[in-house]
Amino acid sequence: TSNISDRGLLFCRAQGVEREPLRCESSVTPRRPHERRQKEQQIKAAINQKLVESGERDRLKELLRTRLIECGWKDQLKAHCKEIIKDKGVENLTVDDLIAAVTPQGRATVPDSIKRELLHQIRNFLAERGGS
Repeated sequence: TSNISDRGLLFCRAQGVEREPLRCESSVTPRRPHERRQKEQQIKAAINQKLVESGERDRLKELLRTRLIECGWKDQLKAHCKEIIKDKGVENLTVDDLIAAVTPQGRATVPDSIKRELLHQIRNFLAERGGS
């Protein structure tokens, strides 16, 4: 059996590359991952600022709300909340507890089609603005 580096070498040779590929040591960490995360956070903040300043964020939130109601997501999540309250008892549950219990399922059950639609809307917004 061949190991990963042997397969990488074979792939390079099949592609017409005669030199060996660069090898990664397991003890080597990626270059400055904190800088990459910081840059990603800056980009997200800048996009969010553009969305807020233009009013597009509010429009997208309303679109999301409408789509979630249309597909029944809101009713399903409401029913899940009622189950949790029934199981734990209203006296034994805070709003924060309920939010913590419901949020993972709520996020996981948003239909992919809605996520794609919102992402498409954001991309179009940024393309129209030319990144400025």
